[in-house]
Amino acid sequence: MVRAAEGIRIDEGEIRERFIRSSGPGGQNVNKVATAVQLRFDVRNSPSLTDAVRERLIRLAGNRVTREGVLVIEAGRFRTQERNRRDARERLAEWVRKAAVPPPRRKETRPTAGAKARRLEDKHRRGEAKRARRPVPPSES
Repeated sequence: MVRAAEGIRIDEGEIRERFIRSSGPGGQNVNKVATAVQLRFDVRNSPSLTDAVRERLIRLAGNRVTREGVLVIEAGRFRTQERNRRDARERLAEWVRKAAVPPPRRKETRPTAGAKARRLEDKHRRGEAKRARRPVPPSES
């Protein structure tokens, strides 16, 4: 059970881990032992997440989420499988924690009088510049 955020717990069965060769520290050992972990979490079909958290997580994670809605996290900073596993799970929990916080509501504001005046002045200047580009009508004489 991974505790991600207040009221959100991810069951172990929802997380799939695969060990792969790491590109990090380890010397010659790095070529023989698969110490890095690739963690996969099916965001789209997870019963642990609410719809709002699910949508925010998919948006926040961006390219880390596949077309099928699976979040992929690769962790290979450390020399042991266990430490990389813990790192991947902590990163998953952090993503879910960020997604669990709803964005603040936007307070509607009105433009200030100065902003309105500047906007109208800019419009006037642009109009003048365009008017100056017009061809001069032939004079009737």
